[in-house]
Amino acid sequence: MTFLTFRTQIRMSEWVAARRTGAGWLLVWLVALGLLAGPALAQRGALPARPVRLRLPPPLALPEPVALSDPPVALPFQFDVARRRRAFLPLEIQRNLLIVSFMVNGTGPLNFMLDSGVGVSILTDPAVAKSLGLRRGQPYRVVGAGGESTGLLAHETEGVRLSAGPVVAPSLRMLMLSEDVLNLSGYVGMPIHGILGSELFRSFVVGVEPEEKRLVLTVPGHYRAPRGRRWASLPLTLIAQKAYLTLPVQVTDSLALPLRLVLDTGAGHALSLEAGSAPQLQVPARRLRSDLGRGLTGFIRGYLGRVSALQLGRYRLPAVLTSFPDSGQVHTRASVPRNGNVGYELLKRFSLVIDYPHRRLLLRPNGQYNTPFEHDMCGIEFIATGPDFRRYVIMRVAPDSPAATAGVLVDDELVSVNLLPASAYSLTQLSRIFHSADGRALLLTLRRADGELHTTMLKLRRQI
Repeated sequence: MTFLTFRTQIRMSEWVAARRTGAGWLLVWLVALGLLAGPALAQRGALPARPVRLRLPPPLALPEPVALSDPPVALPFQFDVARRRRAFLPLEIQRNLLIVSFMVNGTGPLNFMLDSGVGVSILTDPAVAKSLGLRRGQPYRVVGAGGESTGLLAHETEGVRLSAGPVVAPSLRMLMLSEDVLNLSGYVGMPIHGILGSELFRSFVVGVEPEEKRLVLTVPGHYRAPRGRRWASLPLTLIAQKAYLTLPVQVTDSLALPLRLVLDTGAGHALSLEAGSAPQLQVPARRLRSDLGRGLTGFIRGYLGRVSALQLGRYRLPAVLTSFPDSGQVHTRASVPRNGNVGYELLKRFSLVIDYPHRRLLLRPNGQYNTPFEHDMCGIEFIATGPDFRRYVIMRVAPDSPAATAGVLVDDELVSVNLLPASAYSLTQLSRIFHSADGRALLLTLRRADGELHTTMLKLRRQI
């Protein structure tokens, strides 16, 4: 889920319940939009030479999920030639989101956010659905966090064909939103047409190689796990098309807990914990009241804090920035008890193999392993507009933030940063600047809603 002086914490991570107009209902984990992290600011030491382990109390008293075995079904994705064993797909990473491109019914390519937290793939752009002539099936009413009504409808459609090189989904079931209320394109800074969910992970062993900017898809029966000493293997529990990790989390210096966390590649934050999901799990004393993201019904409120450390196999990550959403913002219809989720701001520090077929997550540190976990040091949230998404309009200014002190206003357009045109930066690059360094000074030129230009000096400030 950005290091300029600005790190837009626009994490959209909420349960969306799509309730049928008749009897019955369908739960869909809709989007975890987030913001992103940037280049390494400081080295935190070499990788540990031997495993580092935390001393843990007995596991938390969460009910154990029961994994029901489904009858054998054809996998959603396959290779176009039966003898093919592996394929590579280009991968773009923007604002801590994984973006892949597919042709849809021969049209495109269209861009999809790859989200392991979503069980059913979604077309978020109704204009695309209309242009493809997709048939509208069963309608659903979509509700946001806490069950609040959104007035939004989703329609089920079947028989959608996706293809990218040798990778094909001959007949995929998807949901179509009636309005593009998520506006993923504006948050990411490039056209985004939908969300691709668990279907790809169920079909292949999926390697995520951020430095090579590619996905590696392998037929499960022909996959051979790497044996290098730097690789760690963590068991996954698969329930209702989602993957769960149980990880040791050093919540404070004196309290370590094993927490059940959703593996969520569509979440831009590092770690989100639900205070109260266990008696010992509470919001830390040192915390920052913040908007954690934007969902279907508005901003998601809560606190930002840090846990002392999180253990991923042999790797111990210190001072992890953690979101603690308000209890009223956490959907209560979760069918599987959990304590939170792990997002791509943390996962990006590794090359990953997400192996649903063999129930495991493999990871190896990459060049971002030592990147510090930082929050937005500016207090500005942008949205990208214009035909090329290179106009940046301020949609929110946090109270008492450096941006508010510098006189930045909602609806201002960012014209330049340190005398360089804002249009020369991608939204991801701007986010990195606004997360870059405590005390860094930035000269901003803004265009007011009335067309007047305003110049101000802004100094970044670490708040948590």
